Amino acid sequence: MPFLHGFRRIIYEYQPLVDAVMCAVGVSEGNDNETDRLCSPEEESRVCASLMELLDRESSSEVFNEGISYALFKMAEQGVIYAAEILLRYGADLNFEDPVSYYNPLHIAVLRNKPAMVKLLVEHGADIEKRDRIHESSPLDLASEESERLSCLLTLLDLDADVNARDKHGKTPLLHALASSDGLTVHNTENIKLLLQRGADVKACTVDGESVESAVVFLIKEAMDASVEDAAEIGNFCLKTTELLLAHGVDPSLCLNGEGEASLTQTSLDFFDLLFPLAALILQSGAFLQCTYHGDECWSAYASVFERLHKVLLHCSDQTHASELIEQAEVLLTLARINTPILDLSSELPVHVQETHPYAQALADLHRRVLEQNSSPPPLRCICRAFIRNHLKPWPLNPKVKLLPLPDRLKDFILPELKFTLREGWNHFKPDHSQE
Repeated sequence: MPFLHGFRRIIYEYQPLVDAVMCAVGVSEGNDNETDRLCSPEEESRVCASLMELLDRESSSEVFNEGISYALFKMAEQGVIYAAEILLRYGADLNFEDPVSYYNPLHIAVLRNKPAMVKLLVEHGADIEKRDRIHESSPLDLASEESERLSCLLTLLDLDADVNARDKHGKTPLLHALASSDGLTVHNTENIKLLLQRGADVKACTVDGESVESAVVFLIKEAMDASVEDAAEIGNFCLKTTELLLAHGVDPSLCLNGEGEASLTQTSLDFFDLLFPLAALILQSGAFLQCTYHGDECWSAYASVFERLHKVLLHCSDQTHASELIEQAEVLLTLARINTPILDLSSELPVHVQETHPYAQALADLHRRVLEQNSSPPPLRCICRAFIRNHLKPWPLNPKVKLLPLPDRLKDFILPELKFTLREGWNHFKPDHSQE
């Protein structure tokens, strides 16, 4: 078995040389924190001399190349730059694979977040796109997966790593960053932001159909199954991530697959009472109000809002809460009209409401108010606002509007979201207690 053979070779053949190198450098196995301390020039000079003396003495060994190559792996793991430089000078193999993990020195430097070591190895010829044999992850994939590795991610991108390279599943570094984020213990917001700034493709999709939108939708569903506190925290991550994706042109209204799995926009509206800040954000961004692939035969914003309102009000015994839900629905429809002044509506309610429904009249009244707003031609200023906003996409529009040669009063009119504030209790995700 290759694994056992490689392990035996470490122990019985070149591990003694590796141990001697580590001893000469003054580091111990499994503790990379000690090497982050500053080393005086005198101490570094002494260590370098001791290490070179050792390497000169052992250079005739049959396992010399393997020994110093594995020692390079250990120095990369612990971030000892000056020792790594000497080992490279003596011929250490940059592509050496740890016989246990199958990572090479560049991989382990990224995993241990040693950006200076990453730079050194790449500048000496390490393959920046090299994938490990087990997971086929590139250094950039590994750097994307943890917020603590942001400095390595930046270093790799500065060294021209391919931001859109795909692994065997078609997953890009951006998708790795999203898939590794749970919104609770792992928040890769800064990694995601950096990748997008450097040209990560928001339309990238794996062979199994995983996309940036599906990753966010997955976390949304996790939030709805979580506790109140966890739902709010996961929601905060989803909001920040969605803002970043919208700013880089993602289409939140596109179904997640050909079977019509609910898009990000549809999901937010189908549960608007639980995901209100997300629904508000997406509508403010000017997202399409129906499926951009199947059209309104798949879903429409108006129908989604009314269907959810109908369902939740059916079991709502609190008059105050019912009024709040109706108000939320009306706010969302108002936000929708900022970018689409004329909604595509039918004269009939989009849901069948039985006379026994406790809020049948309230639903009918809301539909009537929306129809009345829709029946009159919208003011010219609203049509112009929608035209300008759609022309300036992607969201956010604030920086672009501020550059327009218009009076501040008109700029404020074009950007009504700047004055829109969420009421207390509306600014976070909520779990779905109806599932309990």
